[in-house]
Amino acid sequence: MAKISFRQERCKGCALCVDACPKHILVLTKEMNRLGYYVTGCSNMDECTGCALCAEMCPDTVIEVWK
Repeated sequence: MAKISFRQERCKGCALCVDACPKHILVLTKEMNRLGYYVTGCSNMDECTGCALCAEMCPDTVIEVWK
């Protein structure tokens, strides 16, 4: 099973990872980081395949993926 980790303090809420996810399980949450950006989260970690497209799209290396 894959696991995704977010460095939310670095997230700018650009949603590039949300658009890149083939399973459509990444979402912008209602949680803000200390910079005032809504951060990305995973709505269903069990659905993640570990493809890492989200991490590849992230311009700020916010996402780490483990298989």
